Amino acid sequence: MMRSMTHRAPLLSESQALRCLLDGIAPVGEREQVDLPNALARVVSEPVMAQSDVPAFDNSAMDGYAVACGDIAAHGETRLAISQRITAGRQPTPLVPGTAARIFTGAPLPPGADTVVMQENCREERGHVVIQGPLAKGGHVRKAGEDIAAGRCVLEQGTVIRPQEMGLAASLGRATLPVYRRVRVSIVVTGNELVAPGAPLAPGQLYNSNRYTLSGLLSALGCELSYSRCIPDDLDATRDALARAARASDFILTSGGVSVGEEDYVKRAIADLGALHVHHIAIKPGKPLTYGTIHGTPLLGLPGNPVSLFVTFVIFARPAILKLQGRTELAPARLWARATFERRNPIKRREYLRARLQEAQDGHGHEVSIHSRQGSAVLSSTAWANCLAVIPEHGTVAPGQAIAVMPFSSLLSPLSD
Repeated sequence: MMRSMTHRAPLLSESQALRCLLDGIAPVGEREQVDLPNALARVVSEPVMAQSDVPAFDNSAMDGYAVACGDIAAHGETRLAISQRITAGRQPTPLVPGTAARIFTGAPLPPGADTVVMQENCREERGHVVIQGPLAKGGHVRKAGEDIAAGRCVLEQGTVIRPQEMGLAASLGRATLPVYRRVRVSIVVTGNELVAPGAPLAPGQLYNSNRYTLSGLLSALGCELSYSRCIPDDLDATRDALARAARASDFILTSGGVSVGEEDYVKRAIADLGALHVHHIAIKPGKPLTYGTIHGTPLLGLPGNPVSLFVTFVIFARPAILKLQGRTELAPARLWARATFERRNPIKRREYLRARLQEAQDGHGHEVSIHSRQGSAVLSSTAWANCLAVIPEHGTVAPGQAIAVMPFSSLLSPLSD
């Protein structure tokens, strides 16, 4: 059971907070059929079965000659008349005993033939083909059902549809696929100082980057943005925006207002409208992370600092969204690379450094370097980086030490598990 927490409670570890969050998330149950061209990055909502064999018939894997293996002498050459020519898409006639059929890749094997001889391994002479024995029976023949047998499950429930799954479905003759509907997410960004890009800045104001970082991250994961507001630091405005967001979406993301300042109203609004379950996590950046529910809709309150927002999204919001989508693989990919940097002073929190992964200069494996400025407001570090370097709690790093990294290629794509 989840328990309410205040900022005075001990910091939760990343794994404890993530478990609490994911335990409160249930996949979106609504399903729909989508046309195959629109199925990319969607999640299969029920098993997809093969109704027929793939391929549906024995066919040639090569350009060459279809023969009955028993007609070819075990030693020396055999000369056979060419009785027919079979191209892909043409229905052949039965093979005349003691003859060969000229055949092309993908063409159906004629009844009576059991082997294909590559054209490079024989020669044609005045309407005959000369074949050197011995032959291996069944050579260069794709058997019916060799790829997929009728009745087999080819796409499991929870499968993320990539280009290869689209091609696989097409090979079964599927024009549509059953998928979960897209997850609807609301964004509420707080801050008196925030101004929309394109407007002039008054003294003390900042452009609202978080709204666009979040909308980009959600779009990259295949979500539907159902509600988006930027509100001032005001309790009534926060309550109103969160109540509207809860009605409009499956998941709410907020930015800012989750720390302990007098102008931080998101926690108070969550407690007024629903339940507050988690606050403050033992990670850096991103300690002031909040999780709660409003009218049954889960809400993740992300820090207002732009780097903290980015890091906490990929660590916490991403797996929550994947679970809502019906996916089963929630953990991000981690690789190991040799550090090119040093971290002497350990801290109590797990730390995520903006880093760049590249092939090692000695050609063996990979190495990882970090951005020179790791402050939580240095948004440019996220654009420079291509991964996050993970420093465990109480951990230090020496040059050449193997450390875990999380590539952005897996964190920011709906096609990666």
